[in-house]
Amino acid sequence: MQKLTTAEMGRMSVEEYHEADKLPLVVVLDNVRSQHNVGAVFRTADAMRIERVVLCGICCCPPNQEIHKTALGAEESVEWSYFKETLEAVRELQAQGYKVYAVEQAHDSITLEEAAEEIKNSYPKGTIVSKLKIQNGPKTAVVLGHEVFGVQQEVVDRCDGCIEIPQYGTKHSMNVSVTAGIVMYRLSEAMR
Repeated sequence: MQKLTTAEMGRMSVEEYHEADKLPLVVVLDNVRSQHNVGAVFRTADAMRIERVVLCGICCCPPNQEIHKTALGAEESVEWSYFKETLEAVRELQAQGYKVYAVEQAHDSITLEEAAEEIKNSYPKGTIVSKLKIQNGPKTAVVLGHEVFGVQQEVVDRCDGCIEIPQYGTKHSMNVSVTAGIVMYRLSEAMR
């Protein structure tokens, strides 16, 4: 088995990426302190072709060398914005018609699989073509929190619900960029 070359992968340019349809999925980072985690989220957001990343609070913003180390240029392809307060970002997204979920372990949370099924089932019946699904699908945002403290409780309170990734070990926590990758992948699959 031979690995693919870059040419064989048919990667689009940054300009082509900007013009391409995006999934109606927004990732909000609530006070994520690690620039490497922020960069990793950008890189995965590019791979899944999500709409945008919203940076809040103490999150560092591009251009930044430490973000670039893990984003590898995705900070230039993925649209992003910054809000001083995460609550402000959540309110604005809700006003724009997004259903906003905190990715957090909480009472009455739903599993990631349940969230994906909810999204998948909300498409108009008979929608088969992925481009139509992208255009007609529900607008969704997920909020991921600080590496130690998670999503602020006041932000959890404002969200439309919480998504939890079932875990079976002793830690009951994962790195925020790993969590973001799992969530983006599963929800993007439901939207395609």
